Amino acid sequence: MFTLPEQFSNAAKANFEAQLSLITNLTSKAFESVEKVVDLNLNVAKASLEDSSIAARQLLSAKDPQEFFSLSAAQAQPAAAKAIAYGRHLAGIATSAQAELTRATEEQIAETGRKMTALVEDVSKNAPAGSENVIAIVKSAIGNANAGYEQFNKTAKQAAEVIEANVNSAVNQFTQAAEKTTSRARK
Repeated sequence: MFTLPEQFSNAAKANFEAQLSLITNLTSKAFESVEKVVDLNLNVAKASLEDSSIAARQLLSAKDPQEFFSLSAAQAQPAAAKAIAYGRHLAGIATSAQAELTRATEEQIAETGRKMTALVEDVSKNAPAGSENVIAIVKSAIGNANAGYEQFNKTAKQAAEVIEANVNSAVNQFTQAAEKTTSRARK
């Protein structure tokens, strides 16, 4: 049987190790997301340079102003479509990263909550007589902390959904504006 200080010391050590593990996991997920964004940007930059070169050659080969403006209008739609695809891909990376970070955090907090509950139960079995009120207060505090976390988690998920909806709305509005501009430029 452990003494009370040893139980708390072991619990504190386990909690510290769990937090370190969580931070390492979150940092790893964040770097993976940054790597995806960097790869996306490099690919977009390469494609943009190639497209710009081709477009410049086409525009320079125009025989008259009408052909020049016709070629310019024809290039606007693919550029807008690529910008929209880029925005969607970037939003996908952000959404995926947010989901992974949330999942990892939820798992860690749930595990920590289980460990704390087990510790309190174990300590309460070995507690001296007359300490029932203190144990009840600790259990209540843990319950309130878990309830607070649940509410925070729900609010964070709702905020993420609103942000995702706003990004999708902005992309759709940009798409519609680009299509209108392209159709006007063709006329």
